Amino acid sequence: MDDKQIAKRYYVSGLVQGVGFRYFALRTARGLGLAGFTRNLSDGRVEVYAVGTDASLASLRAELGRGPRSAEVSGVDEEVADLEERFAKSFTIEYDA
Repeated sequence: MDDKQIAKRYYVSGLVQGVGFRYFALRTARGLGLAGFTRNLSDGRVEVYAVGTDASLASLRAELGRGPRSAEVSGVDEEVADLEERFAKSFTIEYDA
């Protein structure tokens, strides 16, 4: 079993702003024991940066693809990201994008 911590960035598109998606991502990530952040982007997408194991990140991606009941997710783009120590301790909602 590989417990190595890695980071990934997810860009969720569709009807994902104004529907509680960031709070859904926060609850989901914390429930999976992940660190990182989520924020709205000016182009209408939601960004999720997460730090955890490969298995926990795969679970997060699956949940992001479903989203909360009020959202309509049309896609989730995923990319490997650098491990940013300042986001590696807890999961938060950021407001600076």
